Amino acid sequence: MTRAESVEVSDIFGKHGHAYRVSREMPLSHIRTMRAIQRCRTAELGGHMDECDSCGHIRISYNSCRNRHCPKCQYLKKERWLEQRKEDLLPVPYFHVVFTIPAKLNPLVLRNKKVLFNILFRSVSETLFELAGDPKHLGGQIGFICILHTWGQNLMDHAHIHCIVTGGGISHDGKRWLSCRKGFFISVKVLSRLFRGKVLDYLKKSWESEEVKSSGSISNLQNPNQFTTFLKDLYKMEWVIYSKPPFKNTETLVDYLGRYTHRIAIGNHRILKMEYGKVFFAWRDYADGNKKKIMTLEASEFIRRFLLHVLPEKFVKVRYYGLLVNRKSNTMLSQCRRLLATPIKQKKKNDTEIWQEFLIRVCGMDLITCYTTRLLECDFSSIEPLKNTKRISRRTPPLRKTRQY
Repeated sequence: MTRAESVEVSDIFGKHGHAYRVSREMPLSHIRTMRAIQRCRTAELGGHMDECDSCGHIRISYNSCRNRHCPKCQYLKKERWLEQRKEDLLPVPYFHVVFTIPAKLNPLVLRNKKVLFNILFRSVSETLFELAGDPKHLGGQIGFICILHTWGQNLMDHAHIHCIVTGGGISHDGKRWLSCRKGFFISVKVLSRLFRGKVLDYLKKSWESEEVKSSGSISNLQNPNQFTTFLKDLYKMEWVIYSKPPFKNTETLVDYLGRYTHRIAIGNHRILKMEYGKVFFAWRDYADGNKKKIMTLEASEFIRRFLLHVLPEKFVKVRYYGLLVNRKSNTMLSQCRRLLATPIKQKKKNDTEIWQEFLIRVCGMDLITCYTTRLLECDFSSIEPLKNTKRISRRTPPLRKTRQY
């Protein structure tokens, strides 16, 4: 099946969202996310009108919702983030490590997102720091970025953390760069055992302090004996930790980072069609040889699965550790480059660059040139940014007539 029509998540919310909301109780964060996605780039959020000085062509641009769960609002933010990360790259190999929790924990995670996600980040960072600092493995301080993902290709809940880890680190005395061997410098089995122990230890402490709530299908976990049995079962399981080979070059690393940092549960390009109250979308079945398949869901089930991945408000899903921590990255990275005998980069600052110019420079997307008179070389670049712009107030429909500028 090919994508026969342009169907977006906002269309599904617009057609079936009201029925979904009235049929159940919803957290305020879910309602806000649905409303933001529906209103994104519509007259409800207002916008501005650009008029070409040469041909008089008028272009109306509506404002974006800027919600981090919106499929249409992450591209520019992602490109800015990637450009900043390029400046931080070291001339060393980088590894991609994925920490995953068993599916048995998913119901508890859904009811305690903020607590459990923080436990995951803490357990991952402590695991990497502790093993990297051990002389048996590396004996130094590494740097890494952790990125939280909560979904699988079928949109079901599947919490896991992607880590981009430097292939080496600084010695404890700060005088030597310690390179790692070709493979990842920590055994995956060792990572799995330590990570499992830390997660379950912090989970037990959170349960004892009543930070973790259990209701519905897991209400039995309120019983101490049942919770102890629950932990024992998790200790018996093998927790999957996956480590990929190092990236071949820095460009590959940057492109790879872009796939994971600012993605949402499903992009509009994967939605094939919506008809008869059902949504059809493309997905990959990793359990069946990574085959491409088409999944059909009732619209209400599609909305439910999408909203499973709405993060708690103000929750930080991308975090930096060790050599890459934000507050001291300049100092630490400069020290790394001195030890690696590579030039120290000066970070570029371009405070005068507007977002349209940024898109032209980075992506080649020209939103300044007037395309209706391209052959006449009608160009906005000679005027001041947004000089010929008229604001459209919120909830105001597009104006039929415009003033002369």
